[in-house]
Formats: sequence, structure tokens, C-alpha cells
Amino acid sequence: MRKFLFTVSASAMLCGALALAPACSADDKGDAAKGKDIFENQCAGCHNADSTEKKMGPGLKGLFSKEALKNGDKPTYENVLKKVNEGGNGMPGYADMLSDTEKKDLLAYLQTL
Repeated sequence: MRKFLFTVSASAMLCGALALAPACSADDKGDAAKGKDIFENQCAGCHNADSTEKKMGPGLKGLFSKEALKNGDKPTYENVLKKVNEGGNGMPGYADMLSDTEKKDLLAYLQTL
């Protein structure tokens, strides 16, 4: 009886985990269309999205294909997210101003530039 209950419980947990897996991985990518709106409302005043020309901050076209960010770090998802969160050199930090979902959406958009 114990073996049967263990098997049923384990099967239920596995099915639940598999049912949630696609939703989790889709959410992890972020929504570039929503990210564009966030960029236009929060970032476009200081950054160009369609060129590398400096506004107040650097132009972000091709951000993820550059060799390095202005601080010398590689432009990885984690390093760009860190910059968004912490700010610096006149840029405010957005750690508390944007939700985690909004930051995922913003980075999804930045990856399209």
C-alpha cells in the first residue's frame, strides 16, 4: 500500500511539474513588445534604441553584440540586468522602480536592438 501511495504521489508531482515547465520557460524570456513600451517610457529620454549615437547615455543599438559595456563588462543578460538595477554615471537604478517581470520584458526588447 505504501509503495502504491508513493507511486501515485510521485506521479502527480511529476505531472504537475511538467505542466508548469512550459509556462516557466516562456515567462523567463520576457515580452519584447512590452519591453519596448517600458523602454519608451523609462529609457528613451536618455538612450537611443535605433542608433549607437549618444543622447545623455549611450545609444543601445546592437547592445548585446558589442564587445564590452562602457564599464568593461561583457554585454551578457546578467551584466545588463545588473546595470539596469544599479544604474550609475547619472543613470538611476531601476531595482525598485521596475518589477522583475518588467525588467525581463525590457531586456527581451534590448536583445532585439
